[in-house]
Amino acid sequence: MARPYTGIYTTWDEAKRQVDKFPGAKYKSFPSESEAKAAFAQSANKAIFSAKNSSPSMSSANISSAKSATTKTKTQSSSTAEHQPAALSEFDIVLYTDGGCDPNPGKAGSGVAVYRKGKLTDLWYGLFNPNGTNNTAELNALHEAIKMAASALADNLTVRIYSDSQYSINCISNWAYGWKAKGWTRKGGEIANLALIKQAHALYDALKDRLELVHVAAHIGIEGNELADRMSIYAVDQQQKDFVQYPEPINLTAIMAMRAG
Repeated sequence: MARPYTGIYTTWDEAKRQVDKFPGAKYKSFPSESEAKAAFAQSANKAIFSAKNSSPSMSSANISSAKSATTKTKTQSSSTAEHQPAALSEFDIVLYTDGGCDPNPGKAGSGVAVYRKGKLTDLWYGLFNPNGTNNTAELNALHEAIKMAASALADNLTVRIYSDSQYSINCISNWAYGWKAKGWTRKGGEIANLALIKQAHALYDALKDRLELVHVAAHIGIEGNELADRMSIYAVDQQQKDFVQYPEPINLTAIMAMRAG
């Protein structure tokens, strides 16, 4: 019997063909592709991923070809090693962004965690919208981070921004160029969050040669991502409409114990 192929699948039928009739085959579903990829990258077994009911899943039926299946671009995923203090010190400032909505659509808020020379220095939260969406909250957070980056770059500092929203990154640094060339239109209908995208894209476009927007997998224990997440939900709980700094001193234990998004 041929050995099954290890890889990433987006439909259950594809995955089933790889694990069916193989004794001991295992698979696990995930709520999003990014979380499946993150688990795949970290798994000691380098397992197969599939997607029962459109949720990427993991199987350990075969481990031989997993390494090649987990190649990632910077905007797809990042290893946890990249987010340790020593690595963060590569940049003067590192910003993590996140948006939350409870439910979606519903009460939304945004958060940013700021690191300077690898050390957490401040947290920001706000932009509460009682009738928001998760995508709008993510865009708001990324926009605020780009504004912070613009100020730092003006002082000749190096900056990197991490977001767990592929949607926000693509809207601002990728898709916007095509939409703009077509008079801010796209096939298939209206561009959601257009006014916000225009503002964030204009600022990013002026900085793009010195600023990189990098995707980070959500909820895999990366401190900056987790803190930005807590701030986004804190904004919802506090109904904070302005974007404000969380008061010092920063108690990491207390903040991490806050409600997560």
